[in-house]
Amino acid sequence: MAATTHTVTNQPPPLVGYDVFTADRALTEAVERHLPPELREEARGELSLLGTSAGSAQAQSWGALANEYPPRLRTHDRYGHRVDEVDFHPAWHRLLGHAVTSGLTGAWVRPGGHVRRAAGFLVWSQTEAGHGCPLSMTHAAVPALRTDPELAAEWEPRLTSRVYDGEELRPPAEKGGVLFGMGMTEKQGGSDVRANTTAAVPLDAGGEYLLTGHKWFCSAPMSDGFLVLAQAPGGLTCFLVPRVLADGTRNVFRIQRLKDKLGNRSNASAEVEFDGTWARRVGEEGRGVRTIIEMVAATRLDCVLGSAALMRQAVAQAVHHTTYRHAFGGPLADKPLMRNVLADLALESEAATVLGMRLAAAYDAVESGATGAEGSGAGGAESERALLRLVVPAAKYWVTKRCTPTVAEALECLGGNGYVEESGMPRLLRESPLNSIWEGSGNVQALDVLRALRREPGALDAYLREIGRARGADHRLDAAIKGLLTELADLEGAEARARRLVERLALVLQGSLLVRWAPPEVADAFCGSRLGGDWGRAFGTLPHTLDLGAVVDRARAEV
Repeated sequence: MAATTHTVTNQPPPLVGYDVFTADRALTEAVERHLPPELREEARGELSLLGTSAGSAQAQSWGALANEYPPRLRTHDRYGHRVDEVDFHPAWHRLLGHAVTSGLTGAWVRPGGHVRRAAGFLVWSQTEAGHGCPLSMTHAAVPALRTDPELAAEWEPRLTSRVYDGEELRPPAEKGGVLFGMGMTEKQGGSDVRANTTAAVPLDAGGEYLLTGHKWFCSAPMSDGFLVLAQAPGGLTCFLVPRVLADGTRNVFRIQRLKDKLGNRSNASAEVEFDGTWARRVGEEGRGVRTIIEMVAATRLDCVLGSAALMRQAVAQAVHHTTYRHAFGGPLADKPLMRNVLADLALESEAATVLGMRLAAAYDAVESGATGAEGSGAGGAESERALLRLVVPAAKYWVTKRCTPTVAEALECLGGNGYVEESGMPRLLRESPLNSIWEGSGNVQALDVLRALRREPGALDAYLREIGRARGADHRLDAAIKGLLTELADLEGAEARARRLVERLALVLQGSLLVRWAPPEVADAFCGSRLGGDWGRAFGTLPHTLDLGAVVDRARAEV
């Protein structure tokens, strides 16, 4: 009798056919906490429906296909006419369409919209991260356009629509919904946007201009409109550039090439040229950075949420794999050392989720002018606005920095299987550095935090009130707050230590939030390791005396 050589044993089943939302206890609790009671049931239903779709085999297949068949640039049609179009695999449109119809660009037009949208973005981004870019910019364009009521009235209903109409370029007036991109970075400037050389020449006094110049990174070039920065006679100014003009003709928008990127391969990032490109001014001349800064802040929060989504999916995969994979006489997840690694990863994931959702609640408080849901932690509108000014760049710095090592360690939990493309883990790892770079890399965020500390004392006051709500609950947190106050007392020469300072700001805030809202075993492990110093330099070095099994069980995604 021939030996059987290909019997498959001890291989975990795929993590599929589950509700990504309800399986995430940290996220479901955050939604309950930050929404008023009258909105919770409806939100749970919507998010569970989205979570079930995100955990389906179909959505996982869309994510794989969108990356296996990346976008292709077509500069000309068969007759030689310049068209500058980007072709996407149908899976890309399925992902993006499902996101839009699920309301992930409509946070600004419904109560509790930012918390609901942030939770949905965190859930749906776990299917595939690349299409989150146009989702984020479409969502974030709204506050910038609101500086011009006429433009907002024209564009906001389409930006916040649940109609996906992104497969064909047509005049915006003919579309039920639109997508937006952004173009700020130029070859010579990078993050120093004031070095931009794109010129804007006014056509009349009504706000119409012609642009000439280039953009080194233009995100989502297939979008219907773009917010860009250019030098007008009065200085750096924000402009709206539509792809198709009202009469149906194509605006001059020459896509020179698509970037060949490390990850985020499903999404198109382009170099574009403007040559007499029609644009409409947004805001006042010379105030371009101030006009677009609200868009930047919203996309930075999405960097936090996107990184939290990557971490959550990586941790869910690691816990799932080690639960079903047996070695040395039992499930890997039951081995003390593996349990330590998984618990450490779960702490990082939960801390990122709790922080991101707290910031979403602050946006809702600012939008509504209310005090937020009872127990949510959101204060008055002005206090929340001040908190966002300081904490968004701090959170963006820290959470996105923690994403790559978290995903890499989670991949290692799968061993060699995690290094194989079919596992999906390599795609998560390639995506993981992006959010740390997009919308300003680490140094840019750290310097932005310093500016807020020096110029806006209300921001620090709001932060101190926030962390003060947890004082007295954990001695390690109290000691960390005291140490932070000592560092904040002297900001002279702070640039060289800015990263260290921002790291402490973020960690102390995460610790305070977990002490208030997470189960005791989670808060204890976080404060003991991240704030108390009982931690090594790699994951899996938590104090062995902690209740690590409960932390791992909390992170498990039940199928």
